[in-house]
Amino acid sequence: MAESHHFSPLWRLSVSLLIVASFGSLTPASPQSTASMPKESIAIIVVPSEADARRILQKLSTGADFAALARSESKSPTAKDGGSLGTFSPDDLLPELRQALANTAPGEVSSIVKIPEGYALLKRSASNSPVSAKQIPNSPDAPAPQGGAATRGTFAPVLDSEKRAITRGGFVKNGPIIFKDIAEKAGLTAWSHTMGTPKKDYILETTGSGVALLDYDNDGWLDIYLVNGSTFDALSGKAQAPQAALFHNNHDGTFTNVAGKAGVTNDQWGFGVAVGDYDNDGWPDIYVSNYGKNRLYHNNHDGTFTDVAEAAGVTLGNWSTGASFGDYDGDGKLDLFVPGYIHWDMNRLPPAPGSLNSGVAFCQFRGTSVMCGPRGLPGERDHLFHNNGDGTFTDVSEKAGVSDKERHYGFTSVFVDVNNDGKLDLLVANDSTFNYLYINKGDGTFQDASIYSGFGLNQDGFETASMGMAVGDYRNDGAIDLYTGTFSDDYKPLWRNDGHANFTDITPEIGLAAVTYPFLTWSTEFIDYDNDGWKDIFAVNGHVYPQVDEHQWGTSFAERPFLFHNVKKGEKFEFIPPVEGTGLAEVVPGRGAGFGDLFNHGKIDVVINCLDHVPLLLQNVNPDKHHWVGLKLIGGPKSPRDAIGATVYLTAGGIRQRADVMSGGSYESSNDQRLHFGIGDETAVTKLDIRWPSGLVEHVSLPAVDRFYTVEETKGVVPSVYDSIAQNAGGQQTAPAR
Repeated sequence: MAESHHFSPLWRLSVSLLIVASFGSLTPASPQSTASMPKESIAIIVVPSEADARRILQKLSTGADFAALARSESKSPTAKDGGSLGTFSPDDLLPELRQALANTAPGEVSSIVKIPEGYALLKRSASNSPVSAKQIPNSPDAPAPQGGAATRGTFAPVLDSEKRAITRGGFVKNGPIIFKDIAEKAGLTAWSHTMGTPKKDYILETTGSGVALLDYDNDGWLDIYLVNGSTFDALSGKAQAPQAALFHNNHDGTFTNVAGKAGVTNDQWGFGVAVGDYDNDGWPDIYVSNYGKNRLYHNNHDGTFTDVAEAAGVTLGNWSTGASFGDYDGDGKLDLFVPGYIHWDMNRLPPAPGSLNSGVAFCQFRGTSVMCGPRGLPGERDHLFHNNGDGTFTDVSEKAGVSDKERHYGFTSVFVDVNNDGKLDLLVANDSTFNYLYINKGDGTFQDASIYSGFGLNQDGFETASMGMAVGDYRNDGAIDLYTGTFSDDYKPLWRNDGHANFTDITPEIGLAAVTYPFLTWSTEFIDYDNDGWKDIFAVNGHVYPQVDEHQWGTSFAERPFLFHNVKKGEKFEFIPPVEGTGLAEVVPGRGAGFGDLFNHGKIDVVINCLDHVPLLLQNVNPDKHHWVGLKLIGGPKSPRDAIGATVYLTAGGIRQRADVMSGGSYESSNDQRLHFGIGDETAVTKLDIRWPSGLVEHVSLPAVDRFYTVEETKGVVPSVYDSIAQNAGGQQTAPAR
């Protein structure tokens, strides 16, 4: 195997774990009088690198004793047995540590502090007595430890000109109008999402739910499925369960909720949704991931569905998240991957905000008591189900090597070929644990390439709180790139695929990092919003802690989305300003999102499922006049009928684009499975190559642009409902004679 610099995150991590260095004093060279401020018990840890400091924080979140770590991990020679542990006056400390002390509540651990000797953490005693394990919630003598999400630290607030957090401000009066929210006009706001209570005492209430865009009745128009959450009263039978919505597309810009009639209300605490024709009958089926038993809704071809999850063997039973369908073994039948998040026990709830242990709040964000998790809570394993071809599935997670033995906090999964070998690999975005990349070995098993591929950790070797995941070729070089949403106080990583599934996090270098730090990002997707032939980046945001609205931290519970425009052929992205009154200025607690052409107008629209809120329908109203092509693929006898796993290369104007038919992605959601290509000012497609899941490669000719075509394996372009849609639209552009 060729040598690759993608081993560098591992190298950096290894060095950070092994370096031993000597440092100077933690106190000023000429200490001031200690009479000015009272002494108190303080434990201090000093380590050589920021990565070491983050490693210490990780140990603390999993139950380590701060006092013990101060003795064993710190390398300051001024400290007895290693760390500094004793009674000090704040005046005895370096100015940097004094400032950190002032910002740290009694009994709490400071943020990471850069000092001349390295990086420091300090912990104030909850009282004026020596620090002991019993005063530290994460110690072995304390109740079960809890923790938060992975971030890069604490940063100064970013405010707009009106002193609002940039996540709910930063609007401009004039600029490009890209999206317009038409949810109310379209009839979507009669439905609202519900998850727990507004207080958000538990993480179960905070992560929101997904969206699926699918044509469930095969009429050529996308319908919308919105997963709903639930409440504790509903789980206990004291209240009616909130219901999911299935909005049928009326072809006139409006939608009608037919979930009850269709039998897909779910009535569970719902999170994710994936779409796939698992029985190859030509009709899309729906898998809904829940806390509790999952649903597999089989499409009955008459506008109704039947839940067959029990008979199929795919119910599971705890907290499942963003599933994905894909034919990993090439037998022509869709298999199913279901990530697990937290193993949740309603009879053993974690401490709610305000709960104290020896006077110290269990779980905090910036010194404020908040709900606990995910760190410190037990993870739930992932599951891979093999399709037996008879309506049932077999759990092959262990055999295939994707069982998630470390119990990472999985959120979003996608089957896609990342190394261009014709086999579907598996990506999993994990919260506050390293991401998974499993390379398909072609024998029914996968190789865990998570770390050495570069996708597991960001460029500094840190885990991120990955929520959603964009999957696509933003550079038009034929390789799948990745972009993930993360927590606030962290940037959102863009991974460039350098070939052979070697990924490089290039976010800071390409200028995408700084502007994203205040946002907590869920759904992300590569979309060509202006049809110029280059994929842009859209992100949906919203915080998990309602308490952030009580502080000037530069972030907010409800947040606006953001959009980056791909310029200079993927070498640079430009931030699109949010114009007042437009879709990019909608401030909502966003979570799952579905991306697709809802109106068959050749532009990508966005449906956002908002936590405890009505949904958004962001219609793409960008004024460009660029041309486009849409493709619905139908697989042959040796491929899945819905062609999930197919890869298409389209060339127009000298630009060769790639698109893949996928299930899952975004955040716990499922996008339009028709493939969309913007081709700029070109009026013809030069070349169209399709690599079907069966392995067959075909070259197809398209007679026109600015419309959808149905392409069937071995048959080429076939008659379909899109012919009449194109005729009624009257806008298709015929290619000139050559």
